[in-house]
Amino acid sequence: MGWWTRVPNVQEMPPLGNTIITPKGPGYYTFLDVLQGKYHETPPKYPYPRFGVYSGSFFNADWRYLDNADANDRDYLDFLKRIRLGDDFMFTTGGEFRYRYNNESDSRLSGKNNVYDLTRTRVYGDFWYRDIFRIYGELINAQSFNQDLPPQPVDQYNVNFLNLFVDLKTATIFDQPMYLRGGRQELLYGSQRLISPLEWVNTRRTFQGGKLFWQSEKFSLDGFVVQPVIPSANSFASVNWQQIFSGIWGTYRPTKGEMLDLYYLDFQDSNRIYIGQYGAKGTENVSTGGTRWYGNKNDWLWDMEGMLQFGRYSNQGILANAYTLGGGYNFSKLPMNPTLWMYYDYASGDPNPGGTVHRTFNQLFPFGHYYFGMMDIVGRQNINDFHAEVSIFPVKWWTIWAQYHILRLDSPKDFLYNAAGLPTLRDPTGAAGINVGEILTVINNFALDLHQSVFVQYSHLYAGNFLRQVGNGKSPDYLYLMYSYRW
Repeated sequence: MGWWTRVPNVQEMPPLGNTIITPKGPGYYTFLDVLQGKYHETPPKYPYPRFGVYSGSFFNADWRYLDNADANDRDYLDFLKRIRLGDDFMFTTGGEFRYRYNNESDSRLSGKNNVYDLTRTRVYGDFWYRDIFRIYGELINAQSFNQDLPPQPVDQYNVNFLNLFVDLKTATIFDQPMYLRGGRQELLYGSQRLISPLEWVNTRRTFQGGKLFWQSEKFSLDGFVVQPVIPSANSFASVNWQQIFSGIWGTYRPTKGEMLDLYYLDFQDSNRIYIGQYGAKGTENVSTGGTRWYGNKNDWLWDMEGMLQFGRYSNQGILANAYTLGGGYNFSKLPMNPTLWMYYDYASGDPNPGGTVHRTFNQLFPFGHYYFGMMDIVGRQNINDFHAEVSIFPVKWWTIWAQYHILRLDSPKDFLYNAAGLPTLRDPTGAAGINVGEILTVINNFALDLHQSVFVQYSHLYAGNFLRQVGNGKSPDYLYLMYSYRW
């Protein structure tokens, strides 16, 4: 049946910043390949990455290659995918189990050590009627054990729906279907600097509402109106009824490896928790306009993104901005396929807190852990980040990824904000300066087979003058060891 080639209508996974360029060509792509002597001429076909962190959503995994796959492209759990139920219906299921050991010295800049364990299980079912109607459901169970500090809200989530939505084809435009999605759903756009499922945290991020989307080979256009879902360890997760998040996001792909994003986002929070001029408490309504140009051509890499914000913050106006400038090169002809990136990230702070204009950038709903050193100590607010990174593959199933970040506040009188966008430390006089410090992060990822990976991260923050004067003066060390199995 012709419609099965269009099911699901997969939204292409856009590249993150700091992109790791994976190797190609003949070789052993997993440790199991080595043990079995299974030498591949090209990378094996599989929708999930051979990496412990999967920043995409399961409902966009593209299993369509299985319709015409030969024995070499098949896996022992492929029988769970694209199960035909008569001529008109199809079902797919899968999921993930993940365990992570966490050893954090000076955890959350608290001065205390925190050694604990996190587990997460996700199971999904995907049901289609032709290319017309879809029901997708995904359960999640996230647990935390042995924490020395109180668990964070994103650490625990009793069995609940991470995704539960319906897709309905509403029109065909230029021979491509347009779908309306309604229900609980993860959102993922562009670099994920503003909108992300937030893969690192144990619960992931999700929303509830509606989304209209259409895409062709070169263009895609989405519009959505949603409300954030608040994870809860002890009760059914509820929607934050005081917040409304909406936006329009368009992408143009002129050539292979190149894309241009253009977007407008609006966030409204009617909770009266925002402190403006003269200490007045009020609501927030912030609009964000932005664009991103990303490319990968002839081994050269570039990533540029600019964002401008305006609106109301209690009784203040909003005028804030953020931008990213990045360039890199993939040495594809050298052994170990090294990739080198150089970046500058900026997000405005407020030089005059409590003035007539609020100038601190609002990072919205980002992949906070991924950027700024992967320690969750720094977020995209009131920050300058100069950083360099390199990734290599000693063998095709082993990734080594190193980063070095030089972090400085934009305004010495504004807060240091963490990866969740929460204010943590501040010197209102500005005398402590802007030197937050430097972060070194080294990651090793081992692809055991197509389903399993082991991810090891070590990060160290060399505390600068700001942290030594305003904080506890310590330099945190974080060690993470993570095992994941996806099917």
